[in-house]
Amino acid sequence: MKTVIPGGTGQVGEILRRALTSAGHEVVVLTRRPSRKGEVAWDGETLGAWAHEIDGSDLVVNLAGRSVNCRYTPANLRAMMDSRVRSTQVVGRAIAAAARPPRVWLQMSTATVYAHRFDAPNDEATGLIGGDEPGVPGYWRYSVEIAKAWEREQERAETPHTRKVALRTAMVMSPDRGGVFDVLLRMTRLGLGGPLAGGAQYVSWIHDRDLVRAVEFLAGRDDLDGPVNLAAPGPLPQAAFMRTLRSAWGVPVGLPATRWMAELGAYALRSDTELLLKSRRVVPGRLLEAGFAFEYPQWREAADNLVRRVRRGR
Repeated sequence: MKTVIPGGTGQVGEILRRALTSAGHEVVVLTRRPSRKGEVAWDGETLGAWAHEIDGSDLVVNLAGRSVNCRYTPANLRAMMDSRVRSTQVVGRAIAAAARPPRVWLQMSTATVYAHRFDAPNDEATGLIGGDEPGVPGYWRYSVEIAKAWEREQERAETPHTRKVALRTAMVMSPDRGGVFDVLLRMTRLGLGGPLAGGAQYVSWIHDRDLVRAVEFLAGRDDLDGPVNLAAPGPLPQAAFMRTLRSAWGVPVGLPATRWMAELGAYALRSDTELLLKSRRVVPGRLLEAGFAFEYPQWREAADNLVRRVRRGR
């Protein structure tokens, strides 16, 4: 199987590249700055020679877009929007122009599209799309608009011979340096892994092994298209999430932090508090209905596995 991964040099792209290559598949990564075997140059906006890689491929997994791990300034939010919309448009054009289009186009999306809520989980059928919640910062609405625009561009693409799936992805947990688990574990080891702003906000996540398995599952199922939640079935409040991580590493105490302390911490990390404070209670309704079995449905087993891999790697 030949898989093309536009924007595949980030954490998720590296996870997929390692797994698919190890399984014997051909993987081509489209990137602005190719530096390794299997990487091909593109600009994420215009058709070019890179489109030949899509013609005749089996699977496209589009991950392109400016990282959300930044301060949510107006300029950065606009860059997030433009990079996602334009890259999705040009991938759609490349697939539409292909003499032998891929069977499947998996398009990265985000669980952030759902509303900030505590009362009930969000699945694909009954989940509440965000943007109108009272009492949340105005720019959170823009994050939802980015997610909606991202998915809308894939829907609009005229690719009748290619099945399209939007991957509404929760936080991907892997032991890779610089990933979200690495950051959370570092905070835990420093004694800072306590409740944040009360800790009631839900954390939705997916283990890296289940991410890969879900991509393979969706690539092989001809009956699934449209939005699919890539999230473990066991989202849990942030306080419980961090308590479980502390237990896995063996740290007895985690200092709590207030909202303003979270603001300071996010500023120091050049990130944003939406990633910490928004309650993302997302569940994988369509995957479960289709018979997908998670290896790591609950956070305790996932955290134990990730901690073991971090320690083994070091």
